[in-house]
Amino acid sequence: MERILRDPMGRILNYIRISITDRCNFRCRYCMPEKGVPWIEHDLILSYEDILFLCYVLEKMGAKKLRFTGGEPLVRRGFLPFLAQVRHQFSSMELSLTTNGSLLTSAAPQILPLKLKSINVSLDTLGPEKFRYITSTGNLEDVLAGIHSVKGQTETEIKINTVLIKGFNDEEIPSLLTFARNEGVLLRLIEFMPLDSGVWSKDCFISADHIMASLPDAAFWEKEKGVVSPCSGPAVYFTHKGTGQRLGIIAAVSHHFCATCNRLRVTAVGKILSCLFCQDGIDIRQALRLRDEKMVIESFMLAVSKKPKQWLDVQSGHEHMSQIGG
Repeated sequence: MERILRDPMGRILNYIRISITDRCNFRCRYCMPEKGVPWIEHDLILSYEDILFLCYVLEKMGAKKLRFTGGEPLVRRGFLPFLAQVRHQFSSMELSLTTNGSLLTSAAPQILPLKLKSINVSLDTLGPEKFRYITSTGNLEDVLAGIHSVKGQTETEIKINTVLIKGFNDEEIPSLLTFARNEGVLLRLIEFMPLDSGVWSKDCFISADHIMASLPDAAFWEKEKGVVSPCSGPAVYFTHKGTGQRLGIIAAVSHHFCATCNRLRVTAVGKILSCLFCQDGIDIRQALRLRDEKMVIESFMLAVSKKPKQWLDVQSGHEHMSQIGG
């Protein structure tokens, strides 16, 4: 059935991001308004049984990689036993997790045996006061301890995702690189995307080209060549010719990766988004709750057929990231 997940441009959409919850213990300023957003009522959120059925259908359709996101997935009660069940039932699929890292320390004993493909941790600054400012509520030490608790396992790559915001953390690139090298984790620098028109502005934006030019020893960073995994994401990777350190750059705005996009998103309320910048989605919540495999497959076929060639509006955003799933 893998052909079902091939869109009109020939892209095979085998990477599915599933939002577990819209809730988060942080209030990152580029992710949601400072005042927060109303939490979605619990009975509107997909149950774990719904998501397991979703995974079953996705596997039949040829999905190869699942990434669980939020909100913050670790705040949802029962998430770790659920993740273990997904690992057991769908052993052939790559499983990954995106988290703010604040709850990783206590979760690590249950997560590490699952041998996830990757754990992506959001970390926008190494300054405690700046960290509390950007997250509104977060404690930097909790996140650093969380990273330390899961690193070092050969099966699981730890990636640090840093959204670069001009005038806030762009001067921290050298210290972030040093931190990543010392910790043995992969740093990925991300262009600030226009997902919330109340926050994003051109004045805050730093292009990937500017990022590369401002790197320490800029001439020593060499773009990696070779075969790209069919489940790989949007990052372009570089290796430092002297130290061997790797660095990822995600140029979602200045050099968008739409031509090779291989992902679909399912929100916590059961909407399929064919693009991060979609303003609407295809609702499969009822089909999942009825365990209607045919309807779920038809809905994904429709979403795939409607996937845009590329997104166009970089001037303003649409939904808050916490409601989309990243």
